[in-house]
Amino acid sequence: MALTSSSSIILPKSSFIQTHSTLLPSKPHQPSLPVRPIRPIVAVHAAEPAKNPAVSTKQQQKTVPASPSTAASNGSSSTAGRNAVPVKWSLDTWKSKKALQLPEYPNKEDLDSVLRTLDSFPPIVFAGEARSLEERLAEASMGNAFLLQGGDCAESFKEFNANNIRDTFRILLQMGVVLMFGGQMPVIKVGRMAGQFAKPRSDPFEEKDGVKLPSYRGDNVNGDTFDSKSRTPDPERLIRAYCQSAATLNLLRAFATGGYAAMQRVTQWNLDFTEHSEQGDRYRELANRVDEALGFMTAAGLTVDHPIMTTTEFWTSHECLLLPYEQSLTRLDSTSGLYYDCSAHMLWVGERTRQLDGAHIEFLRGVANPLGIKVSDKMDPNELVKLIEILNPQNKAGRITVITRMGAENMRVKLPHLIRAVRRAGQIVTWVSDPMHGNTIKAPCGLKTRPFDAIRAEVRAFFDVHDQEGSHPGGVHLEMTGQNVTECIGGSRTVTFDDLSSRYHTHCDPRLNASQSLELAFIIAERLRRRRIKSQLSVTSLGL
Repeated sequence: MALTSSSSIILPKSSFIQTHSTLLPSKPHQPSLPVRPIRPIVAVHAAEPAKNPAVSTKQQQKTVPASPSTAASNGSSSTAGRNAVPVKWSLDTWKSKKALQLPEYPNKEDLDSVLRTLDSFPPIVFAGEARSLEERLAEASMGNAFLLQGGDCAESFKEFNANNIRDTFRILLQMGVVLMFGGQMPVIKVGRMAGQFAKPRSDPFEEKDGVKLPSYRGDNVNGDTFDSKSRTPDPERLIRAYCQSAATLNLLRAFATGGYAAMQRVTQWNLDFTEHSEQGDRYRELANRVDEALGFMTAAGLTVDHPIMTTTEFWTSHECLLLPYEQSLTRLDSTSGLYYDCSAHMLWVGERTRQLDGAHIEFLRGVANPLGIKVSDKMDPNELVKLIEILNPQNKAGRITVITRMGAENMRVKLPHLIRAVRRAGQIVTWVSDPMHGNTIKAPCGLKTRPFDAIRAEVRAFFDVHDQEGSHPGGVHLEMTGQNVTECIGGSRTVTFDDLSSRYHTHCDPRLNASQSLELAFIIAERLRRRRIKSQLSVTSLGL
């Protein structure tokens, strides 16, 4: 189970990481309500297995030879995968490629020292957890589950505290209940948390009043204060980012399995500042209906003490940007013989670093984690097919999530061509909407913001296109927080341009607040409900 408290048992890098903690329950995974059997996906993983999984020394682990005979013997549903030419991959082959968006550290010896320290640290997540997430994402690719991925634009050292983590986790729980109730399908909850620090920049430098300094790249690289000392990349920040990520994940595990996420608490998850709002009222009404259903189950003699009812699955994710850090936290799994980046369960590659021959794609093709690809309206359909082929040559369901970010109008024009190209290639992906990044504007006061109406329009366009193409809308990817911030304008509790400066706390891009997030969840839930009813009517009309 993902984020079980027993998963805090960890092994040093000199040993193989364990697929599961020895204290994890041996019984099979229990799906989220409603209970649906998870169908096995028979395919081979894109990542190349180690030639000799019994090797444990770091020097012997370096090179991972391609295994075409292994792939051929297992079979593949992808013609592209069968025709791909195997190429040797190792932990540092990315260094032979052009790497964009990496900071320039003034002292290489200091950086190397920090990376050696990280090499010796325990993994933050476990390979078995990442594989479980991949299985759930495979269900989403077939329309049998829905991904809810959300959290901070960029985590910060300054705002690191238990209350902030709890509030973001709580609003994700609320949204998950709303989506699950509307869609009547499992909701896969993945946080942009416990490692989402680094941010790509359009310009490596920032200039103010004639002073030119390196751009702020996230708290794990440098500080946001505009002075030379703060803006100089400091490798010691990587150690602090690791420690904060581990502490965040530890707290998330406790919330997920310690009773806080129990379904019986569904009426108690409301945040104080949403209590007297329209969205708060709608959530309470839904929560009361869930509570009544639980009461009926108890009266009928059905237990509500089952792990499905008392715990939740929760995974973590971040953008794969700082490759030296990601390499230092990559471990070889003793069970599968595959490498996993143990800094997070899921990683994604961004719009600025997804070059076919780039360092980031080279690194990611060799790790076995589920991967996301951020896609804008600039993406050529043929390039997307090639990118998926590189990262998932064996066409394993759940391996690739395509995260579209292009604005409502571009979505209606561009997304159909991407869907058709991927379908023609026979590739299996999970389609997800990121309605945030294509809708950033500058307010009259100079602050960046995002109109809620534009975000809602892009989500609707996403569903409309999939309805038109007969494909599955697999999830949503949001920059959001459980805090009562004023960073995105609009919503039922209207945030205006004048309100922005009152509680504008983001270190990078504007986030939806809790009320706006919940409002969007109800909008998505309604679309899921409509799809469910339409599907049921289709089945009925066929006499099935």
